[in-house]
Amino acid sequence: MAAAAWLPATYSYVGLLTAVAVALTMVGASSESRIVLHASTNLHNLAKGRFGTLFSSAFLMGEGAATVFIIVPLLACLLALAERRFGAVKLVHTFFIGHIGATALVAVGLWVAVESQLLPNSITTVEDVGVSYGAMAVVGALVAVLPPHRRWVWAASWLTLALGGVLVWHTFTNVGHFLALCLGLGIGRLMIRREVAPLRPFGWPDSVLLAGGSVFACLMLLG
Repeated sequence: MAAAAWLPATYSYVGLLTAVAVALTMVGASSESRIVLHASTNLHNLAKGRFGTLFSSAFLMGEGAATVFIIVPLLACLLALAERRFGAVKLVHTFFIGHIGATALVAVGLWVAVESQLLPNSITTVEDVGVSYGAMAVVGALVAVLPPHRRWVWAASWLTLALGGVLVWHTFTNVGHFLALCLGLGIGRLMIRREVAPLRPFGWPDSVLLAGGSVFACLMLLG
């Protein structure tokens, strides 16, 4: 139990998110906007070769402080469950594959749309930071820790919700959520094939974490 309670990746990431959120409340609105824009993975920054934004953008949340302090504990539930089930290294790999992979795919799609004049050029400078792409990949990867008879239900439910967000709101963020979820499901499938996430019964701690993580995912997809 003590080993299961030590979750270095979850604690470190949640701590950094909280510290950055608190720090941003201490600067003026104009400074906060400048910081967020500088860390954004928008086409303007990527075109200038600021590829560090692919990492920095994962440590900022565009929502207000009150929302952050609601979202972060729910995110912590999701990350803690994943880390308890398949370890810190796989959690970090899954999160950043989802975050960077979905961001890159969305950026290519936006570039094509802007060059084809399907979207205005102003979209190249929008704020684009947050944890949702990486988190949705983790949601998808959790298929590996579920009993076989529940895997299809889990995958189909989240794919339906994510695709519904794309069809209803038509934003590139919704597309990114869908792509990140697909990447996570692919990672989960590899884990199943390689048997790297042994199946264990869900006790009450994991059930609570799963519920909190599911609420977080719903808020990201429907928010």
